This record gives sequence, structure tokens and C-alpha cells, in this order.
Amino acid sequence: MSLEAVPQEEEITGPVPVVAVVGRPNVGKSTLVNRIIGRRQAVVEDTPGVTRDRVPYDAEWSGRQFTVVDTGGWEPDAKDRAAAIAAQAEIAVATADVVLFVVDSTVGATDVDEAAVRMLRRSAKPVLLVANKADNQSVELESAGLWSLGLGQPYPVSALHGRGSGDLLDAVLEALPAPPPVTEPEERGPRRVALVGRPNVGKSSLLNRLAKEERAVVDAVAGTTVDPVDSLVQIGGETWQLVDTAGLRKRAGRASGTEYYASLRTAGAIDAAEVAVVLLDASEPISEQDQRILGMVTEAGRALVIAFNKWDLVDDDRRYQLEKEIDRELRRIPWALRVNISAKTGRAVDKLAPALRTALESWETRVPTGQLNQWLTALVQATPHPVRGGRAPRVLFATQAGTRPPRFVLFTTGPLDAGYQRFVERKLREEFGFAGSPVEVSVRPRKRTGPGGRGKAHG
Repeated sequence: MSLEAVPQEEEITGPVPVVAVVGRPNVGKSTLVNRIIGRRQAVVEDTPGVTRDRVPYDAEWSGRQFTVVDTGGWEPDAKDRAAAIAAQAEIAVATADVVLFVVDSTVGATDVDEAAVRMLRRSAKPVLLVANKADNQSVELESAGLWSLGLGQPYPVSALHGRGSGDLLDAVLEALPAPPPVTEPEERGPRRVALVGRPNVGKSSLLNRLAKEERAVVDAVAGTTVDPVDSLVQIGGETWQLVDTAGLRKRAGRASGTEYYASLRTAGAIDAAEVAVVLLDASEPISEQDQRILGMVTEAGRALVIAFNKWDLVDDDRRYQLEKEIDRELRRIPWALRVNISAKTGRAVDKLAPALRTALESWETRVPTGQLNQWLTALVQATPHPVRGGRAPRVLFATQAGTRPPRFVLFTTGPLDAGYQRFVERKLREEFGFAGSPVEVSVRPRKRTGPGGRGKAHG
């Protein structure tokens, strides 16, 4: 039985647990990694020292996703390049949830193995002892001598042939942090779209235009719509569930009566939606109320399309002013998709469906762990974190913790400057897109266990 790569469409809630594979050179670490991920991807040669850096891969066992990190050979008192390889292995241990310590069962415990055990004990991480190269029963019996390392039960495995790998992976799952509660996947119906915006920007007119019939009351008096109105409409050959919401006028704390409940219902509609279309009146300046509604959508983590309505009222002078307003007022959300429409005339309304699809696709995008870290390594080498107080925190590793919206966790040696965190997010967007979707980037610094102690990651 072997592992498969993690399907990109699977939703993972919270940071994916990390399993580091460490050991002295040439004990079969990369062969074991290939066995775990179910394909030959880690480079394997008989020559010691082929693997130099930490290399992460997506893996799954018994329905549980995790990241397995291959490392170079660890040796005490290593010099030059070997020292850098050993340091990378120690970083992998520091950022892992579980460590697989691989020993060659045909050789038995060596002085290097015993030195590695002392390093692992300082890390205070759960360690499983893997007695590799147990290709037959006689070698498997000899592996019992590895109890002498003091790490508990050795798990005899033949990474080359797969012998014993299932038992080892069952033990890995037991040692990992408890998974988040599993919820039953809901059958997907029409994608849910919230139509939001301040009063009288044309939300009901747009709904009627899309539905090709009068489904909502349209009146020049602002605030005609109070209750959200759910409608199934065909846009671009696809059925969508639209919620037309009451316009927001005052902050909920200052509103009263009908307006207060309208504000709550609008917030509820955003929370219940997958993507929001925020309507702005293109003929008027972008207001503080518009900004607040956009903030509600991004804080809720929803995909976003901004529709500049009433484009039939926009002349050349207003178009010039609007471009300046967009640069100034919407600079925090340059990733939002924008369409210029007229609900009254039907201008460019057909552009909404492609924008909604793009935003939702970005919202559900998963970046493979290997690809993510290959890109991240190049980024931090080209632009390291600025030095503060004589030291600079380093970004060690990253994983995508979830989608809807995409959430990334950076494992680091210390807290990052807010500016550098924004820089990583901006570059992440430049590389992988995410048009129309917010992206969350959080930092998980390594926590020191004590004076001179090895690092330990925390959430």
C-alpha cells in the first residue's frame, strides 16, 4: 500500500502537520520519502550526500494529509558544506511535528547515530526510530538491538520494497497532533453571490437585469430594499444564487431600527456567500461607506468582484477622476477584479460571470508544497529579510494551510517585519495569481526552549 500526492482540491483546515526524515548519510532517507509519497521524486543514489537541502513533499495516509520533509545527512562536527547540510537537517527537526530518525539496520547503531539521538532529545520533538534496510526477517530480528539508542521501539522497514511501511505510517499518524474535527462535505449547489453596496447604487436594478424580470422593487428613493432577496439566475450559461441586500448607510453601532437590522442582514449575506459583487456608483466619488463595505467582504475572507455601475453616466472627465480615486482609495485591494457595467442599459453585464468564475477559482486555488517552497527559497535568497539589531529572521519553510480563501503559513526563525510579510504576499500573488481573492499569510516563529536550547515551532 502506498501514499498518493495530496489532491489540490482537498480542503485542509489549519496548518498541515510536518514530518521530518533525518539520519546520517546513506541510510535511505530519500528512498523512504519516495515510499511515503508513493512516487519516485526524491533523488536517490548510492553516493552519500546527494540530498543537501530540506525538500518538502505533499503526502496522505489513511485520509490524513501531511508534509514530509527530506533532509541531507546529519553528522556531528561537520565542516564546510557538510556543516550547512547538517544545519538544514536541524532546522527541519525544529519545524517538524514528528521526526522519523532513520538508521541502517544492517549496520546497527553507530557513534554518529548516538550523537544524532542527543541532538534529537534537545529538540523535544516526538521521534520514531526507523530501522531501514530490513529487507528480510533475519535483518528485521537484528534491528531489535536498536532499542539501545533509547528512542523506544524500532520500526523495521524496507523503504526499497515497502516492507513494514504501513505500520510505520500508522505510528506517524498516532504521533501527529490531533486533526481538526471533520465535517461532512455538503453537496455543492449553485455558487452563492452576495450583491452588496450602499443605498441606491443599483443592486436591485442589476438583479432584475440578470434575472430578465422584475424580481426586486426598484425605486429612486434610497433604501427601498430591506430584506435580502434570494434569486436563482442564469449568468453566462450557469445558475447562480444571488442575494440582493439592503444598502448600508450608517455604521451598525449608530444605526437604529430598520437600518440596524438591514446592516446585520447584509453582513450575514456576505458571510453566507462565497463571492461578493460590491456595486459602486461610477458617477459619484468612492465614499467611506463604499470602503467600509469592501472591508466587510475582505475581512470575511470572501472572493470579490467590484462592479462600477451606472457607467452610462460616466464622461471622460469622470473617467479620469475615477482612475485617480481607484489608485488612492482601493490601493489596499489591488487584487480585486473590476468590471464597468450599466444595470440600466445592460452594458458589459455579461462580463460579470467570467469575473465571478475567475475570483472563485482563485479563492479555491491550492499551490503544491514543493512548488511553493522552490519559489520561496529563490525569493528569500534574492531578497532576504532586513537585518534588525544585528540579526535577521529567516524564512525556513512554508505550507498552504487551506483554501477559500488561500491561507499560507511561514515557518521562520523569528517574527517577521509586517512590511516583509506584505512583500511575501505581494510576490506570492505575482507568482501564483489569486486574482479576485484575498490571501492570508501568517507566521509561525520557532520558539526557543531555553538558554542555548534548540528551536521549537509553535502555532
